[in-house]
Amino acid sequence: MSKGYWIAKVNISDSDAFKEYASRAKLAIEKYGGKYIARGGKFYILEGEHNYERNVVVEFNSVKKAQECFNSKEYQQAKSYRNGKADFNAIVIEGY
Repeated sequence: MSKGYWIAKVNISDSDAFKEYASRAKLAIEKYGGKYIARGGKFYILEGEHNYERNVVVEFNSVKKAQECFNSKEYQQAKSYRNGKADFNAIVIEGY
């Protein structure tokens, strides 16, 4: 079975609200077996434009688990803390 990865690009406008989101999101991610691979570290643009200050990669055991986590009550509640406080773009990608 292929692993599933959340890949998110983020610009934060309210750091206090985003910290609350991040602490709550971490609990939901862990509940669904997710593991942070990269979380806001230094990055280098190799090609094209990238207008985001933060990048996040989370690994799950499957795409299904990644989707279940995103759609879970726990994650949706966490997400409510960042709505309007951050520009957040995310995808789920199938990986190895």
